[in-house]
Amino acid sequence: MTTLRVRPTSRRDDRSVATPDGRATSTRTHDGRTRASVESLVAEWAPVLAAIREGALQREIDGELPVEAVRLLKSEGFGALRVPTAFGGSGLDLVELARLWIELAAVDANLPQAFRGHFALVEDRLWHHARSSDQRVWFDRFVAGEMAGNAWSEVGSDIDLPRTVIRERADGSFRLDGTKYYTTGTIFAEWADVHVRVARPGHPDEVEEPTAIALVDTRDPGVRVTDDWNGFGQKGTGSGTTTFDNVGVPADHVLPFEERFPHQTAFYQLNLLATLTGIARAALADVVDAVQKRTRNFSHANAPRVRDDAQVLARVGEIAAAVYAAEAVTLRVAASVQAAADAALAGDDEVAALVEASEIESSTAQVVVSELVLRATSDIFDALGASATARPLALDRHWRNARTVASHNPRILKARVVGAHAVNGTPPPYAWSIGATRRRQDWADARPGDRD
Repeated sequence: MTTLRVRPTSRRDDRSVATPDGRATSTRTHDGRTRASVESLVAEWAPVLAAIREGALQREIDGELPVEAVRLLKSEGFGALRVPTAFGGSGLDLVELARLWIELAAVDANLPQAFRGHFALVEDRLWHHARSSDQRVWFDRFVAGEMAGNAWSEVGSDIDLPRTVIRERADGSFRLDGTKYYTTGTIFAEWADVHVRVARPGHPDEVEEPTAIALVDTRDPGVRVTDDWNGFGQKGTGSGTTTFDNVGVPADHVLPFEERFPHQTAFYQLNLLATLTGIARAALADVVDAVQKRTRNFSHANAPRVRDDAQVLARVGEIAAAVYAAEAVTLRVAASVQAAADAALAGDDEVAALVEASEIESSTAQVVVSELVLRATSDIFDALGASATARPLALDRHWRNARTVASHNPRILKARVVGAHAVNGTPPPYAWSIGATRRRQDWADARPGDRD
């Protein structure tokens, strides 16, 4: 396994850059940013991205987890990008972060999704810190390079009622037991963000009890993570199975689920939109490079050289336009989610309105961006022909990865959510979950009109 290294770079503490005339341009607010300042941020991370790009294709072909790439990102402060500068982080806003997610996905599509659960926990801690709950202990962990993974999904559990359970011990701490699937990023992480049910005396099934979030140290000997994700795409995200066997959890690491940061649904989708956009950008770069170099041609082509063929150029232009649109839409969603994130001290009605707006924007974007990227990652083969399907090129990874990401949440339900909101003002679903539907007999026997 290759160890990735880059020359240490200077991370800006004031999040500002100098313009050509010497004026400082702040990048703190998402609505006042200049294109030059964002490009400066991307340039700052270019050495890290270049190091990760090396070997990314071979990792895909070999089915190797990007362990060293994750280690490099941790050491360079990637996990602390949203941590305020006063606590040693980079203090980025969500537009800047989304742009870096796009850049990272363009070099390795697995990595932004692998960090998805981590940045969600960072966002949650930021929200509570802004509401006067000191989170410096978590900020210190993030700045030190510690990462969190996701552990929410289960197989066979009911919707909204996880089987993974915590039980209070005599000393006030908790014991965690259970199994989680699709625990993206946890295999790389020091912490797991775990959705659990809380066992209480007298309630053996815990149906009546609210769920909670347990922040679990994955270095506990009772935690075991297995890389058994067998999907055909996003194979390096570390989305395997995690089991918890008599794992101790301090009381202050058990958080009420209802206090989770309110814009989390849109935030999770923003990460996937950025990942899709980066995938499309990588596909565009590959098709442009292949068309420029291609000498093999058809007798009925429109020009002697492939790079001069009007139909091929038009197809490449369509792919480029899809990437442009996907990025523009994603960054607009990022600004909307940032507006919700900025409202930690606002009134409940204002927060609710901003969260609803960000959720509708992210749902709308999911419908459009998924379609654009899936088409673009398929259309690259129209421009290149059958030889482009050679396995060593692994150009199919772009479509496989995009198809896997686009299968989340899932996108076919999002158009209905957007339409219902547009026509009837119906609020979007928040903090939805997946699992078996519990059908009570009285509900199942009721007339259709009684179930509405």
